Amino acid sequence: MIPSLPQSKFSTRLYAAYITLFFLYLGAPLIVVGVFAFNDSLFPSMPWNGFTLDWFIGTEAPRVGVFNDSQLLESIGFSAFVAVCVTTLAVFVGTCNAFLFERHSFPGKNILYMFALMPLVIPGVILGISILIFTNSIANGVEDSFGWDFEFLRPGLFIVIMGQFAFVTTITTLVISARLRKFDNSLEEAALNLGATKWEAVQTITLPFLKPAMIGAGIISFLMSFENFNTTLMLVGSDSPLTITMFDRLKQGSTPALNAVSLMLMVVSGALALFAVFVQRDKNNNDS
Repeated sequence: MIPSLPQSKFSTRLYAAYITLFFLYLGAPLIVVGVFAFNDSLFPSMPWNGFTLDWFIGTEAPRVGVFNDSQLLESIGFSAFVAVCVTTLAVFVGTCNAFLFERHSFPGKNILYMFALMPLVIPGVILGISILIFTNSIANGVEDSFGWDFEFLRPGLFIVIMGQFAFVTTITTLVISARLRKFDNSLEEAALNLGATKWEAVQTITLPFLKPAMIGAGIISFLMSFENFNTTLMLVGSDSPLTITMFDRLKQGSTPALNAVSLMLMVVSGALALFAVFVQRDKNNNDS
């Protein structure tokens, strides 16, 4: 609806009903998952049998809670390790990409920019399969030619990190580039006139200006990596991140423990999203 145009009561109420139904459609599955994380039942379904915290802190089978499930905790550790590595690499390379595309002109720049953003539009499964075939081909070729076994190029955490890094970097590049585009280059020129080197000017003026965007991009990268499934499924080895472990559990039969894990993920994701909003708000206030 366009606020400046007069609207009838019917159209206003219809629009309000649409918005309400839309958010119910988005929120209802999450609410159901959260509620059944506390259901005193062996199955995450009706009827409601009472309130319990067993699916979080239970110690005896079959009511082993998340915090006492070694496999789930190990998978959370793997996911956190992968997410931290992907976030670090993506923010660093995304910052370098931003300077490259916003500060420099060179032949083939537009084509290179298209290649940099291409992983964003490629389906995750296709990207994972492509990386798996590529790395396995290199590992097999080296082993056949020289007898060396490049184990790190086989399915495992290293390939998972590289696979997620391939598309997460496109997000950080876009976010940081948008921020860098607003930077006043005369500030760097003033620093250079005062005797600063190019790196000192970037380090003391430009990077602090980019800090909010880098933090926001880092939060987005962490969440995208931690919750990624499609690409990870194609590249994972014996060390399974959380999403793969949950998928394997679902094939064997779901329990409310998975609801508890999902609720924890929603809470952590929501907290990080709110933090990103506050960072962006502070950035906008400082700009103004």
